[in-house]
Amino acid sequence: MKILVINGPNLNLLGIREPDIYGRGTYAELCALIGGWADELEMNCELFQSNHEGAIVDAIGQAYGVYDGILINPAAYTHTSIAILDALKAVGLPTAEVHISDISVREEFRRFSYVSLYAFVTIAGKGFDGYRLGLEALKERIRQK
Repeated sequence: MKILVINGPNLNLLGIREPDIYGRGTYAELCALIGGWADELEMNCELFQSNHEGAIVDAIGQAYGVYDGILINPAAYTHTSIAILDALKAVGLPTAEVHISDISVREEFRRFSYVSLYAFVTIAGKGFDGYRLGLEALKERIRQK
């Protein structure tokens, strides 16, 4: 089972970016955790991070026919990117959305997610563990197909 894990803007700055919201764990630590969880779940994950919307759209488009599902934390693009939503809909892969913080209790502008209009699940406010939950949800969803 091959999963593309996409992380959006500023997630490369984890550990120094607003640690009271996102914690002190670094992006490298998150990637290592995802790799370990993927091994435990017998999944093959490729990680991709970009601060550029077009690069994320390109990565989603290139996932078609290569991956069985997508785990995405679109970060700030959650609330602004119809292009990412359209790309996800175009490739039609099972998609789980994850957020380190609980976007439903943050600033008003962060409470709506375009990606949630396509993703079969949104996991928010679970910290790095949300990625594990997202991988588990994807595995179950893909098995049901």
